[in-house]
Amino acid sequence: MNSARLLPETAEEVKEQADLTSPGQVKTFSVPCDVVYNSDIIFSCVSDTRAAKNIVFTNCGVLYQQDGNSLEGKGYVELTSIDTETSKDISNVITSKGGRYLEAQLQGSKDEADNGSLIVLGAGDKSLFDDCQTCFQAMGKTAFYLGEVGYATKMNLILQVMRGISLAGLTEGLVLADRSGLSLKDVLEIFSITSMSSPALMEKANIIVNQDFRNPRMPLQHMQKDLKLALELSDSLQQPLLLTATANEVFKHARRLGYSKHDSAAVYMRARH
Repeated sequence: MNSARLLPETAEEVKEQADLTSPGQVKTFSVPCDVVYNSDIIFSCVSDTRAAKNIVFTNCGVLYQQDGNSLEGKGYVELTSIDTETSKDISNVITSKGGRYLEAQLQGSKDEADNGSLIVLGAGDKSLFDDCQTCFQAMGKTAFYLGEVGYATKMNLILQVMRGISLAGLTEGLVLADRSGLSLKDVLEIFSITSMSSPALMEKANIIVNQDFRNPRMPLQHMQKDLKLALELSDSLQQPLLLTATANEVFKHARRLGYSKHDSAAVYMRARH
């Protein structure tokens, strides 16, 4: 897979193009449309739904191309955690311009991203999914293809619901232990050998015990955003999510207290105080 496709005019530009395709070389561009023009496959990973839309639809965005707005031969991979309808909107406009679209949702924490052990959830153009396998192998330990656009975003939100509710429960248990006069380290030691223990919950429990909230593995605002998106999905399906709604309020309160950019485990501070 080519990382970029430049149009050299001088000897220096030819050398620059050669450097670009060398391992470890990165070239930056000031606007999204230039990235698209100079690349075969584009990966988008931004903060939220609004940012994902802006990358595509705003002035000098993905859709604006120098060769008549055609995306023929281009592949667009959306890594941002977004809702299903937004993903479908982006897919429709990309494919209408001749491009290929894939939503590739990433499951895992910052540490898992650093270790290359994320789980990639793909949906959309199967040929693009296949073309991206080397990239997915660098990002994560496995990649699943789930079918048509929308299934990967739904799967991601469902997993985030489970993660968010579990974290809210963990924090309430630890707060109750603290109020009861129990040592959190003792609770953590015993919890670690029970069948309830998991790497994800142990990571968060250690963060809480060590009060290491300023080094976010997953920012609290991102967790709350995903819970909100899951609730919007549930509204469209008329499916009650009582525990998710409660957890969302807990995370919202923590954000109001100023913990948005802290690790999601900082929801403990909301319950503690």
